[in-house]
Amino acid sequence: MSKTLKQHFPMIRDRLELQMEIESNPDLKAVFESWIPERQKEFLDICTGVRGMKFLYDSFFKEILNPEYTPERLESLLSILLREDVTILETLPADSTRIADETSLLIMDIVVRLSDGTIVNLEVQKIGYRFPGARSACYSADLLLRQYKRSRSEQKRLNKNFNYKNIKGVYTIIFFEHSPTSFHEFPDSYLHYFEQVSDTGLRLDLLQKYLFIPLDIFKEKQQNKDKKIEGILEAWLTFLSEDDPEKILHLIETYPQFKAMYEDAYSLCLNVEEVMQMFSKELAELDRNTVQLMIDEMEEELEGKRKELEGASKELESASKELESKSKELESKSKELEGLRLKEVEMITRIYHSVQDIKKAAE
Repeated sequence: MSKTLKQHFPMIRDRLELQMEIESNPDLKAVFESWIPERQKEFLDICTGVRGMKFLYDSFFKEILNPEYTPERLESLLSILLREDVTILETLPADSTRIADETSLLIMDIVVRLSDGTIVNLEVQKIGYRFPGARSACYSADLLLRQYKRSRSEQKRLNKNFNYKNIKGVYTIIFFEHSPTSFHEFPDSYLHYFEQVSDTGLRLDLLQKYLFIPLDIFKEKQQNKDKKIEGILEAWLTFLSEDDPEKILHLIETYPQFKAMYEDAYSLCLNVEEVMQMFSKELAELDRNTVQLMIDEMEEELEGKRKELEGASKELESASKELESKSKELESKSKELEGLRLKEVEMITRIYHSVQDIKKAAE
């Protein structure tokens, strides 16, 4: 399979050649041997074309779709996703607005301002966050506040009164490599657009829009289509998510414009030291993802156990109240029976005395 890819990308390294270069450089060897065997194999497979590139990784994505050096690539992707032609005006720093401790499950995060002033945040999550709607809304609000401050500052600089009509919208686009469970309730959908709407039909521009893209659902759906790629949207999603060489070849044969990006990626692999540093960075991020996932799963499990205990406690409380009620009922019945018994004794006593009186009278 790698020979087939090498025919299209002759710069792809041979495995033995790459291993010898790593082995001959003490620094590269030390880094390589610090990885577990599974990661070592993954790195060699990527660089030698046995597997496709990991374009969802932050370093690789920003190298190949860099909005500063090759803006037309990211503009093409955003135009497809936003369903309108867009032009990137500038790249904005993302970390300054990232909510504290929100980076743990991110693979990639990039923020750009479009020519119309709209801010677009594009991020990739290895593992979907719990409560994806709530955290996305919070981050979107953070970006919107950024727009507000920018607009207000600009109007002040121009000696103009602030006007809310000058605030531009914000778009949050999230790719999930492994999407949250809730998305799998819609196995036929891999694009979910959100914006605020009124139940009366009244239209107001509330400035915040969202797009969630579960790539795992997209890949699963594609497997049922006999590998056929229909349209440029599916081509882009295949490019971002697929590492199967056969499917990559089908992609570049059907949509040749993607070949240049693969060429840049495999040319990048010629600089072994640089690509190993990039790969190490991604592995460190994935390790943090794994730890965070374990923490989230443990918290979820503990929450489940807590609810089970609460449920059991309520059941015991209910049973206790039921027993108490039964006890009171039995006590009441006992008193009732005791009363009947006393009446019975009283009646027998009266009868006895009556019989005695009759006997005396008869004598």
